[in-house]
Amino acid sequence: MKVPDLYCGKRLFVGVGNPEILGRGPAEIRGSAYIESPTVMGSPTVFPNIWGTVMIGPDVNTDPHAPPFIPGVLLACEPVNNSPYSLAVQGDAAIFDNLDVNVNIVAGDSLKVGNEVKAQGEVTAYCLGRRHKLSKKKDFDIPHPTREGWRLTHACVEGPEASVYIRGRIRNKTEIILPEYWKGLVDINTVTVNLTPIGSHQDVIIKRWDEEKVYLQSRGGMPIDCFYYIMAERIDTEKLIVEYEGTIEDYPGDNSQRSIVGYHYDTQE
Repeated sequence: MKVPDLYCGKRLFVGVGNPEILGRGPAEIRGSAYIESPTVMGSPTVFPNIWGTVMIGPDVNTDPHAPPFIPGVLLACEPVNNSPYSLAVQGDAAIFDNLDVNVNIVAGDSLKVGNEVKAQGEVTAYCLGRRHKLSKKKDFDIPHPTREGWRLTHACVEGPEASVYIRGRIRNKTEIILPEYWKGLVDINTVTVNLTPIGSHQDVIIKRWDEEKVYLQSRGGMPIDCFYYIMAERIDTEKLIVEYEGTIEDYPGDNSQRSIVGYHYDTQE
């Protein structure tokens, strides 16, 4: 049975429940609604079973999107579905229990920067029917730059300290200038420098260093041409405790300074 459009100026109740959270009498919330579950929105056939209290499918409304009005011009108005989404939320969304995602989670888009996925606790992935904690290492994976149809994956360097590095090439100079921000970032006493002479043996040595520069010296003052790689341990965090007894919860340092990928490295089900 078809009914004409229904306008509800105050609130809408479907079912027999009494949602106290919406208030009653003078305290009731105007424009609120209560629909006794289950509820389907969108495609009526996309859900073969009752999968949730609210099931939202792709848009199947064939009502046309009206084109811009131009006086004296008659435009054909074809049904168009411009939305790729089943659900759009403007503002924050709250999930009080588990969130199961069957395909992908995408954070941000090409028009925004600084988007990230944050998780309090562990992150778990399911693949081929197995449950995996993420992850025992930190990788990146990109399309291969020179072999079509291939991909390139690398793992991040790991070590027993929180360190930073700079690298480069120095030519016809005897000083390597360190970044200005290193003064508050690194313990200058932990600096290590690797030099690789280019073209000839120059007998280059590190004469000394301070918070601003690394000073070099070559035999006989010959021109210096070399690659350099400089590392230092950060001073703005506590030192990493590499080995400790117990589980990850027993880490004897400050866990607020750590971001643990996968959290439980040794658990797979």
